[in-house]
Amino acid sequence: MSLPTSDTPLYNHPLPQIEQWLSQLGGQQDREELHCWRLKHDSWIAQIYLETEQLIVCYLNAASDGSNIQRAFKYSLSRQDIQDAVLDGP
Repeated sequence: MSLPTSDTPLYNHPLPQIEQWLSQLGGQQDREELHCWRLKHDSWIAQIYLETEQLIVCYLNAASDGSNIQRAFKYSLSRQDIQDAVLDGP
């Protein structure tokens, strides 16, 4: 299944396409909490939650004190904007 153009708002992507996109980014879906994904990067690990109104990214142990950093992105943003922000890291 091909994805819409990268400038398409995420709310115009059916759920299987959002899951495909997250998988292409290297994300792994939680087997019990299907709305939860884990994305590992060289310098950070993030939990991504597909919530009703927004996509929430929680960078684990990313703050200087070891706490998590959380960001939220509305589905009205383009897939490319969200991807750039998420992959930019904490």
